[in-house]
Amino acid sequence: MPVKQVSGRVTLTHAKGSSVELLLYGATVISWKAGTITEPQPIERLFVSSKSAIDGSKPVRGGIPVIFPCFGPPSHPEHMKLAQHGFARNEVWKFDSIIMDNDEGVSVRLTLEPTAGITAKYDKPFHLAYIVTLAEHQISTDLHVTNTSTSTAYPPDNLEFQALFHNYIKAPANDVLVFPLQSKSYFDKTEASEEARNKPKVETRAGVDVRQFTDSVYEDAGGKYEVTWPGGGVEITVRELKDVVVWNPQQVAGVKMGDMEDGGWERYVCVEPGHVRGFAKIEPGKTWIGQQVISVIHHERRINQL
Repeated sequence: MPVKQVSGRVTLTHAKGSSVELLLYGATVISWKAGTITEPQPIERLFVSSKSAIDGSKPVRGGIPVIFPCFGPPSHPEHMKLAQHGFARNEVWKFDSIIMDNDEGVSVRLTLEPTAGITAKYDKPFHLAYIVTLAEHQISTDLHVTNTSTSTAYPPDNLEFQALFHNYIKAPANDVLVFPLQSKSYFDKTEASEEARNKPKVETRAGVDVRQFTDSVYEDAGGKYEVTWPGGGVEITVRELKDVVVWNPQQVAGVKMGDMEDGGWERYVCVEPGHVRGFAKIEPGKTWIGQQVISVIHHERRINQL
């Protein structure tokens, strides 16, 4: 069967062999396997730390965690009771339906609504729908955020939030390059002082590497990215996700993470599309949709071809 649900896990299988596995806990994709035109045997495309909990006890270190309604430590007045990265990644979502099941692909919808536990720390009315779609050579994730407020007051009872897909792309970190971010404005969160972290820099590199501890937030970054390494790569295209974060802790920060496997930082790069500089805003009754499509690059890219 193309869609199987067992013990809090949902598995999608494509007719050509590619597959996706996701947890109801956090709606976190923990596996995406796909081949290429020239190498059709599916291989794992996402990194999950072997030390990560995947039993629902804490957010997964790897895969594609869903970040909502705040990225990093909360900064919005309505988010101040929340933990870092909000609550979407550590709540149990509901399996809603199979949306598509044919030769082109298979797609499922998960949903999350306020619970007593959520309302105790975040009292804004909302409805989240998360749609994961598997095709032969790509995965897409769509987050639908609806402001379910029925208020007719003025000013409107807007829902203000941040959202991000925290992609852990399996790759040789020391050989990865991310394109095209040259000339984009970014904020370097590895800087020692708050003043320096909040001072924009301009990217000068044609291809961004993560050979050193990297935690960079690119603002208004363009919406189409290539993550390449010798012999492989993926392309990420997005909608309504204006920013992108490039992150790898390297050894200097990686050794401080209790759920990071030894040397794990050498085996991935995080390229994370999101709306994280400022806040997205939805009026009552309206829906915002943020989407990413990650596609396998079939032929090795060379820097002079980009």
